[in-house]
Amino acid sequence: MNSPHPATPPGPFRIIDGAVEWRGDGETLRVDAWGPGSVRVRASRVAPLEDDRWALLEPVPSDPQVAVEGDRATLTNGTITVVMRARTEQGWQTSYPSHTCRLTFLDADGDILFEELHDGGALQQIARDHRPRLGGRDVRLTAAFEAPAGERLAGMGQYQQDIIDVKGGTFELAHRNSQVSVPFVLSDRGYGFLWHNPAIGRATFATNRTEWVAESTQQLDYWVTAGPTPAAILRAYADATGHVPEMPEYGLGLWQSRLRYWNQQQVLDVAREHVRRGIPLDVLVIDFFHWPEMGDYRFEEEFWPDPTAMVEELRSHGIETMVSVWPQVSLQSENYDRMRQENLLVTADRGIDIQMHFGGASAFIDPTSSDARAFLRERLHDGYGRHGIKLFWLDEAEPEFALYDFDAYRLSIGPVLQVGNLYPQQFVRAVHEEGAEGSDSGAISLVRAAWAGSQRHGALVWSGDIRSDWQDLRRQITAGIQMGVAGIPWVTTDIGGFGGGDGEDPGFRELLIRWFQFGAFSPVFRMHGDRMPSAPVTAADGSLRSPTGAPNELWSYGDDVFQTLRRYVQIRERLRPYLREVMHQAHVDGLPVVRGLFVEFPDDRACWSVADQYMLGADLLVAPVHGTRVDARDVYLPAGAAWTELATGHVHEGGSTISAAAPTDTIPVFLRDDRRPELLDLLTLRS
Repeated sequence: MNSPHPATPPGPFRIIDGAVEWRGDGETLRVDAWGPGSVRVRASRVAPLEDDRWALLEPVPSDPQVAVEGDRATLTNGTITVVMRARTEQGWQTSYPSHTCRLTFLDADGDILFEELHDGGALQQIARDHRPRLGGRDVRLTAAFEAPAGERLAGMGQYQQDIIDVKGGTFELAHRNSQVSVPFVLSDRGYGFLWHNPAIGRATFATNRTEWVAESTQQLDYWVTAGPTPAAILRAYADATGHVPEMPEYGLGLWQSRLRYWNQQQVLDVAREHVRRGIPLDVLVIDFFHWPEMGDYRFEEEFWPDPTAMVEELRSHGIETMVSVWPQVSLQSENYDRMRQENLLVTADRGIDIQMHFGGASAFIDPTSSDARAFLRERLHDGYGRHGIKLFWLDEAEPEFALYDFDAYRLSIGPVLQVGNLYPQQFVRAVHEEGAEGSDSGAISLVRAAWAGSQRHGALVWSGDIRSDWQDLRRQITAGIQMGVAGIPWVTTDIGGFGGGDGEDPGFRELLIRWFQFGAFSPVFRMHGDRMPSAPVTAADGSLRSPTGAPNELWSYGDDVFQTLRRYVQIRERLRPYLREVMHQAHVDGLPVVRGLFVEFPDDRACWSVADQYMLGADLLVAPVHGTRVDARDVYLPAGAAWTELATGHVHEGGSTISAAAPTDTIPVFLRDDRRPELLDLLTLRS
């Protein structure tokens, strides 16, 4: 039998609308075609299967071929085949028969991509372990797979480390400040795997097995695609979970921020100085505590007397305004009582319901509630939208529970332990829904965390409260690559790092220059940080407000530094046409803006282990300097191309490592095969 929708034969399998379903020992297992070359696998114990669309969209129609022969079923969907082997065995230790079904995934040539863990004979290992949790219908779920020898894996989001091949690593499936868990991996064997489960858990890619664990969930749910290249796999992943919008023009230039502009006049002074000095600026960002109380979602009038006039003046200079919006709602906020009464807040399952205390006792808005999202949109319009502000910085979007006690809190759609990783996706969704109803449906939201699907809501993810040091600079290079693989093409960092940085310190000035160079060749070019020393802020009545950090403008670090920074702003402006094309490709094809070398050169094995270089689009190789007092660095040039060193004009053949000159004012950048001749003199530009 070999047809798209054959009749169900007698035996352990049922064919339902082109899907194959197996049942046994209380478990239901189902394999569906889910877009060309892709499948979705679900399984549950006792309870019926659910079709929760945590990240997956309605699949593009495909034409799966299903075949059942006794205890073996296959579902072939283009480039992927799933083999299901049912088995019934007498349990000599139990005296009754057991029923199992094991899955194997094959590519278009019939080679094994990966397969579920074998039972090991007398070991009685379980590939899909639904371990009931006392007192509920949820389970602690473990899905275990055989580990292919020599496999290399990339993805998983941002984990503040410089590991590019995640094989051998273990990863907490949870968001924290500066940790972004997006459970998608790309394999050099030709497949992509999405753990379609928002539960808190863990993923381990050991040499002897791969394990995915959900601490509390209702069912197993994952999605797999197979393709001939990383680009094809990432395109299928974007089709399944959503494409990033077109990048607006203001996303291509410089963004300016500091902790914090605490009044309207400061903002206008910075904008006017940019105009006076002839330094292009696309977005000026107003950070936290511009509000009366956390969760008021409006400006404090004493310090911001006429926001409409401020926004209009900025826009007259070609500058958009972005404001910080936190999910924390203070117990003193004008909105707290209503939000608590109408169940718009995250709630504690036990103890006193205080979830965070930074800036005062507070709870978090619950964006998984449609009512809460509507309330937030209403408040954002009344507090900011009516002044002409359409861009929002969604800080603390993990959310940042004070102690990350994930099992202590509950959302409207379930316990945080089961669904908590959805929080940032739903938070940015609320703002995207607001934009979709207004004049700019493609508006960017700067957000501190993400999950699969966040990209379709305009999420620009930055790397959180990282330190101002060389190690963290290196880690952001790797993080940008891994976030791109995980389906989030818009990423950025705080140039110079967030925590610390004394503008009078020559060591920090060197770090800032190197970070600024990296920023100029990043998807979004954004200046931010909490610079030392801080200064107090006092209201007219003598009461204190949140302090402000030291100046963080381009001219704040001395004239020599300023001249270098200004040059890289000019370089960024020259990059606009190229970046516009790369951003369009991210929108259309789902390809990262920052690409690991392996995305463009998958057949060069060395490219799978390079963690501190990347391709910006298809044609520029960028090798940031991430160490102090460096005047050269080693750069690996992938095989299969010729590379022009933009700083010198020298041409190098690929497939080797060279030492590239990198004086303080130069970042090593290489052009592939002279495919973009207009970029050849990019780095020789002088201010």
